[in-house]
Amino acid sequence: MPTRYAAVLFDLLSGLLDSWTLWDSIAPSPQQGRAWRGAYLRLTYRTGAYQPYEKLVAEAAEEVGLPRSLADRLAERYGEIKPWPEVGEVLGRLQRQVPLAVVTNCSEALGERAIAATGIDFDVVVIAERAGFYKPDPRPYQLALDELGLPAARCLFVAGSAFDLLGTAKVGLPTFWHNRVGLRAPPEAPKPIAEHPSLHPLIDTVLGQPAA
Repeated sequence: MPTRYAAVLFDLLSGLLDSWTLWDSIAPSPQQGRAWRGAYLRLTYRTGAYQPYEKLVAEAAEEVGLPRSLADRLAERYGEIKPWPEVGEVLGRLQRQVPLAVVTNCSEALGERAIAATGIDFDVVVIAERAGFYKPDPRPYQLALDELGLPAARCLFVAGSAFDLLGTAKVGLPTFWHNRVGLRAPPEAPKPIAEHPSLHPLIDTVLGQPAA
């Protein structure tokens, strides 16, 4: 069947996985966990060239008044990350029609554990450590497109954080924002083609078929 896009690329740690709950459970309170994660997103946004992921997580904790040791606890518990409930159903339908890829800000070791948590066999995986840069630098997105062998205009990126909108715009990659936790986009972020709190509308966006 014809599809609207030739491939779909995903942010991993917010787009497909509920990493927010894990961060909240490690912090002294969910509110502090949310602040810590928010600081981490802002920090990686301005980092550019790859630095050790655990270092950035520790710096983000310190920025919001939490101990740097929380970064070690996060790494120890990374295997506890769970996918959003509809990930298996939605990606299962998409995978029968188009290639799927992941572009994620993480270390190789932790990224592999997080990808395993999705239960999905992706065609292409680009992790910041291998790319040498953190999103929203355009190079991780472009590396994934090159490995898929497809131009950006024929693909769709599914963002979990609005910061992805800044990077995907630089390579001309249409973006669906899976805004699960009600984040605010930075004022300079371009508009996504769609914004939803669930992955279910992605089926119609890609395949032209509503979710059952």
